[in-house]
Amino acid sequence: MSIMGAPRNVRLPADFDQWYPQGLYLVGEISPVMEYQSAEDKARNRPVRPRTDEASGLPLYRGMFADPSAEKDREKSVTVEFACAHQPVPPAPVAGVPFRPVVLEGMTVAPRAETSGQAKWITWVIRATGMSAPGDVTSPASSATKSASKPTGAGSALERSAA
Repeated sequence: MSIMGAPRNVRLPADFDQWYPQGLYLVGEISPVMEYQSAEDKARNRPVRPRTDEASGLPLYRGMFADPSAEKDREKSVTVEFACAHQPVPPAPVAGVPFRPVVLEGMTVAPRAETSGQAKWITWVIRATGMSAPGDVTSPASSATKSASKPTGAGSALERSAA
């Protein structure tokens, strides 16, 4: 009898409303994710290349979001990576609100082990293919029938770090 481990780079479809019952709010802007460039690369004037998604090969973009339903302070900030051909355009701002409410489309989650000294815990990497304003969801992908459950007490952010 052999024991098989979990497949690498597994991404589970997730229901946005289950993970973020009070919604999600864009804080700042969406920006492209660039590959690491060493001091040697910089000295040789090598161009900085955009990072691509391992599964789809599409360019990656990243944004910071606020989760009002988070129980812990460190979980209130959520980083989401977008794998799409063009940089996602956030919905129009709402008058009188400093943040833009959004709904993630094509949302997936992936577990990731984090460590800090002797402490170890599981965090979640949140990815999406796009975003829209609440009520304007254009893709049924965010409400896939087989969705990942948000574990209680485990947090719901991409890299929910203590920082």
